[in-house]
Amino acid sequence: MDDSGDGRVTGRRLPAPLLLVSVLLFGALAIADAYWPGLMTWDAVRQYGQALDGDFDDWHPPAMGWLWRQLLPFGSGPAPMLVVQLGLYWGGFAGIAGWALRERRPMLAGALAACAFLPLALALMGAVLKDCLMAATLLSATGLLLWTGDAPGRIALRLVAVVLLLFAAALRFNALPACLPLLVMLAPAQFRDRPSRLLVVGLVATLALVAALPLANRALGAKPSGVALSLVIFDLGGITEHSGVNVFPAMDVANPVAVNHRCYTPVKWDSYSFWVDPVCPLGFEPFQAVVASGVNPYRLWLSAILTHPIAYAEHRLAHFNINTRFLVHDEIERPVQVESAPNDWRYVVHPSGLLRTIDSLATASAATPLGWPIVWIALALGSLLAGAGLESRRITVPLALSSLLYGLGYGVFSVASELRYHLWTMLAALIATVLVMADTAAQPVPRWRQLAAPYAPAVLVTMLATAWRVLP
Repeated sequence: MDDSGDGRVTGRRLPAPLLLVSVLLFGALAIADAYWPGLMTWDAVRQYGQALDGDFDDWHPPAMGWLWRQLLPFGSGPAPMLVVQLGLYWGGFAGIAGWALRERRPMLAGALAACAFLPLALALMGAVLKDCLMAATLLSATGLLLWTGDAPGRIALRLVAVVLLLFAAALRFNALPACLPLLVMLAPAQFRDRPSRLLVVGLVATLALVAALPLANRALGAKPSGVALSLVIFDLGGITEHSGVNVFPAMDVANPVAVNHRCYTPVKWDSYSFWVDPVCPLGFEPFQAVVASGVNPYRLWLSAILTHPIAYAEHRLAHFNINTRFLVHDEIERPVQVESAPNDWRYVVHPSGLLRTIDSLATASAATPLGWPIVWIALALGSLLAGAGLESRRITVPLALSSLLYGLGYGVFSVASELRYHLWTMLAALIATVLVMADTAAQPVPRWRQLAAPYAPAVLVTMLATAWRVLP
């Protein structure tokens, strides 16, 4: 086989597809073996219980619980969901890398397949979680998007990709920015060749994605749990903390500012939840009782933000800094889980050498820029700017935009700081960055200097985050 130097095959082809499938299949089997039958966190335990009895509420995505319920005939416990999740993840990477092979770019195909082995992603994919399922679903949709091309045909592939994106949108309330760029790019080129047409496509796609979660909840008869109050309470707590003025509704609490100070932490909202002991007097259950008496929580929330915008910004920036692991010293919490939560069905992940190896790689990488979401967000920005004029821009731009918008969205819509929330941000930014580097290398005269400005923010935040951790 001859190679032109830019990753394109010019002579006899080696069995690259077989090698690619073998590598990805090995990865899938390794994760399945290490984490079998699937790691269950507290979220998964609650969802599985609802899947068994078919009685859903909206604290966790009912769409995932419904899917789990449909899989019960194939086996009990988390194993069927783990198989689906791994199938979407590794199948998505197979589609993405397979596209590169179709384009006669075997080096790029190998690099894209290697993205699947990001240590944090490997460990997270062993856990049955909505964030992992959403990322896997988006990967499969991305693979289908690549294979559809800009031609108006291949309707079946487009429809499957659309269904996957709508399903992903039903898995998280903040999934819109992650799904929207991909859904827009699924429209044939003639529907995106003018600003007016692109605007219409964007509006239609936005409406469809926004409707996905509430329609799924209604169709499944999910009971309202008040989960949205967690964001309201967390923000009210942050505004009260930073302004020194109580913005909570009237409760039977003496000195609410001092009480809130004991409850509040910028890391996450859990100190206000109903599962902590002792319960915060300003927390979920007391607040829910006030709402039941007729107080509109969202009007109260918006009023507090508008009245104390600086305090709100301080609270949100403090949380985003921790959430993205930017200027922090200590580990926020364990980056990945290695044990299932206690459950009535006694489903556990058994310790093994393979499990310890994957977990060790993931936890070690979390202490490096690979585990700092702020770096991936900056890489997504760089890939968005640099990729617009390169060969693979049809996929690089929407992937980078999806990663960037989804990652930044946690600056506003976030109540916790677990790394799993940023799994899609990391994977999408990684794939987009690989595409930019491969396209640049494939130019007749690679113009590496043109990448300096777009990726300067990524270099800067990496240096700042590293210095903050190293310097006393």
